[in-house]
This record gives sequence, C-alpha cells and structure tokens, in this order.
Amino acid sequence: MTLAQCKIGEKHKIIAVTGHGVLRRRLLDMGLTPKTDVMIRKVAPMGDPIEIHLRGYELTIRLDDAKKIVVSEEAVK
Repeated sequence: MTLAQCKIGEKHKIIAVTGHGVLRRRLLDMGLTPKTDVMIRKVAPMGDPIEIHLRGYELTIRLDDAKKIVVSEEAVK
C-alpha cells in the first residue's frame, strides 16, 4: 500500500521509499524514512497535493511523490 492510498486521519508506518536518484534523496531528506509514523491531514480539493503529518510537523507533497512511499497495510494506533 502506498501513502497515496491512505485515508485522511489514519496513521501508518513507512516501510520503504522507492524511486531513484534525486527524488528519493529529497524524500528521505524531508524525513520520510522507514519506521516513521505518518498521517494524512488534508487533501486539496482536486486531490493533489496532500498534507501529511510526521515527526511533529506538516509537509505538503504531490500525489505522484506519495505513490513512491510504501506504508504498512494496517493503521498504527
């Protein structure tokens, strides 16, 4: 399951960040690393971008980038 498939308000744990090169490095630098809890807070009216909450801050990313972040199937409590 990817971050783009998560529902608003559900907390999941990041399993892996796919992609290659600069994009992958940028996602990792923003704190999207394995074993991090992440939750979708808001979705733009047209569905892109999305606002996520992780490590105590909010981050807005494009839906295409969210599709490269693999998260746990079940929500974390």
